[in-house]
Amino acid sequence: MSRPKIARKSTWVDMTAFCDMAFLLLSFFILTAKTKAPEAVSVLVPNSVSSKAAEDKDQVLVTITKDGKVFFSLSEEARRADLMEELNIQKQIGLTPADFALAKKKDFFGAPLNTIKSFLSLPPEQMKGDLLPGIPCVDSTNNELVTWVAAAVTIYRGEKMNLMVKGDNDVPYPIFKNVIDAFKKNDQLKFQVVTNQEPIPAGSALSKQRDKGIKQE
Repeated sequence: MSRPKIARKSTWVDMTAFCDMAFLLLSFFILTAKTKAPEAVSVLVPNSVSSKAAEDKDQVLVTITKDGKVFFSLSEEARRADLMEELNIQKQIGLTPADFALAKKKDFFGAPLNTIKSFLSLPPEQMKGDLLPGIPCVDSTNNELVTWVAAAVTIYRGEKMNLMVKGDNDVPYPIFKNVIDAFKKNDQLKFQVVTNQEPIPAGSALSKQRDKGIKQE
């Protein structure tokens, strides 16, 4: 006696629950996402084909705007307080422990040393590059960046310090030169320049070198 044949039916899955879950997750990510705040110091950096990522830790960054203003920042909060303490020792600018605590919350510094105390007390809405004077870096006789770099070198003594420069594409050359002079006076001859990455031009020497390396692999 032959076995009865079972009728084949197409598989059907109720996707209603999956759709509900997808929309719930999408709504969650939209509501919890944080938009990137506009940069307080805006610069349009030049492009380059370099693919090396900038270090996130122990970062000492000098930012130069197209107006020639110079700003100084450290990635670690504790280091910012240490920096202010060192500057206070070197220049006797009258900072207090309360000022050191305020320094931890500053994303960057951009004022002459004789006004740094009032700078630390500025509210967030006034912490914008176009409202601040920046660190004096005019010429060899008025280049306070030398002191800032010296203080950073001191607090990082015996440890790795990732020195970087982030300059606008239209930075006046004399200002950029004064920044480099400040590095040289502190024996800081190695630093990274922050740029926007762009593709390697086709047919260029660098492109041919890259293609040759791929073929050898």
